[in-house]
Amino acid sequence: MSPSLSLLDNITWNTLTGPHARFAEGQGAVRRFAAGFSPIVGFENPERPDFDALSRCCAPGESFYCEQWSGAAPPGWRVELESRMVKMVWRGEMPAEDAAPDALRLLPRHVPQALDLATRTRPGPFGPRTIELGEYYGLFEGERLLAMAGERMCVGSWREISGVCTEPDRQGQGLARRLVLKLVRRQQLRGETPFLHVMSGNAGARALYERMGFADYREVVVRVIERST
Repeated sequence: MSPSLSLLDNITWNTLTGPHARFAEGQGAVRRFAAGFSPIVGFENPERPDFDALSRCCAPGESFYCEQWSGAAPPGWRVELESRMVKMVWRGEMPAEDAAPDALRLLPRHVPQALDLATRTRPGPFGPRTIELGEYYGLFEGERLLAMAGERMCVGSWREISGVCTEPDRQGQGLARRLVLKLVRRQQLRGETPFLHVMSGNAGARALYERMGFADYREVVVRVIERST
């Protein structure tokens, strides 16, 4: 039986009040990933976020990603960025074999390389502790990290694939694709269903994920918000 798609509608809240509660801060109607993880916040009601509760678990100058909320920023907060992203879910067959048997599991010693790659290629919010949220794999050339992909949010049998990025001079060689398929296979062998987020305007990535076996589920607003006071 397919897992309930409704769990994805408020995935951050469901993750941080469920499987990743040990990585969360906040109370009441808000949860955020603790400092050091991806700067993402989840609200019990994402269309009516409780900014008072969020203010009690963050400091002035901190920024967070949130989704679905499109109202005016309340006093003490500002919207740094607004865009749209698509949630995609796996609808393909399980890959017959490991597409990246040469990939290495990322360990704490690889964090500087992972952070450097994420900072330069901007696959989405990424912090020094993000690799603790699931399995992250990388393809290396010596000590140089060429591409990586891993797991972030999860709830029920849904498991997110995230942090997908490749060195600019190695793009187009299928490295990230191999890593994503590796994760898809590993997740399906565990009885999980993969999903991911991709920016709506990234037509190339969306087309690639569709060819691999992902299908659009829902498009949502995504914002970066900052506590200004």
